[in-house]
Amino acid sequence: MAGNGGRPSVCPTLLYTDARAAITQLTEGLGFTATAVYETADGGAVMHAELVQGRGAVMLGSKGRGGLFDSVMKGAGPCGVYVVVTDVDAHHRRAVEHGVEILMEPTDQDYGSRDYLARDLEGNVWSFGTYAPEIGGGEA
Repeated sequence: MAGNGGRPSVCPTLLYTDARAAITQLTEGLGFTATAVYETADGGAVMHAELVQGRGAVMLGSKGRGGLFDSVMKGAGPCGVYVVVTDVDAHHRRAVEHGVEILMEPTDQDYGSRDYLARDLEGNVWSFGTYAPEIGGGEA
């Protein structure tokens, strides 16, 4: 998943009604690390935030803050994001301890992965598992 300089080349980007609550749930409950959070001058909205987990990242912000991206995302549905973790059961325990809605308990899959599913506060579905896609060396 890494591109130039170890940076991910694909980042899901989500908008939340309550971006601060999303950041709290993703960091405390689902093990992400916030590497950047930029708020409006009055602190009323999150303009942009970057959260990382392993070699992956997700970017997020507040809905209704204005701008083209906010406009084109208006009415967009929930998103599904898959995140590779090494210890699914420990990750799941952490999520449960923080009250995250679990949609599927840790389950061994036919293709060799162990996965679980969770839903965040605004309906996005997060899959956490041991399957890691093989990324080729080519760039578009």
